[in-house]
Amino acid sequence: MQYSFSVIAKIRTPFAEKFGIPRQAGLACEVKGEIIFEAEYRNPEALRGIEGFSHIWLLWCFSEHEEKSWHPTVRPPRLDGSTRVGVFATRSPFRPNPIGLSLVKLEEVDWEAADGPILRVSGADLMDDTPIFDMKPYIPYADCRPEAEATFVNEHEWPLLEVEIAPELLEKFPFDQRSALYEVLAQDPRPAYHKDPERIYGLSFAGQNIKFTVRGNVLQVTKVSPL
Repeated sequence: MQYSFSVIAKIRTPFAEKFGIPRQAGLACEVKGEIIFEAEYRNPEALRGIEGFSHIWLLWCFSEHEEKSWHPTVRPPRLDGSTRVGVFATRSPFRPNPIGLSLVKLEEVDWEAADGPILRVSGADLMDDTPIFDMKPYIPYADCRPEAEATFVNEHEWPLLEVEIAPELLEKFPFDQRSALYEVLAQDPRPAYHKDPERIYGLSFAGQNIKFTVRGNVLQVTKVSPL
């Protein structure tokens, strides 16, 4: 049985590629995004009352993996690179249906924008121009489960890195993107099994290509250049 979905909106974020995007929504709270509705759904009536909610769920498409095949087991990047678990026990993008789910904070509804209304959000873990299928309000009494367990997923096992960026490199980023940059890098974008202190990694953020190394618990940015 086949179903079709319409793209209702796309999101603007600082992430031009997959590498470096926080592995879960909300880990980098300073990362901002703008949700721009497609013309067909750009109707203020469809958003009436949404400003009464502080957070919203986004259902979206792993558009970079849309045409790729799926496997029943995957190797989560936070494990050692060889351990396989079932795809339905992970949030891997390589799924039978490439659907993502993210909880973001709703910062503002811009009702007056030319292509509005626009939703301004924070804590997004979506690549720039990601298509969105639907959104729903986060309802604490139903959605929050403090007693929930998460087996091999334990955020306390992955401490944040200390990030070092020379002032002249930091100045290449807009002032309002700098806190988000620190948050993204502190999450350690590398797969957990990458430990080579001499290896140079690269990621794109806010229109810049960033090169960095990781030695021990310190991530050092070595070069920043325009994309």
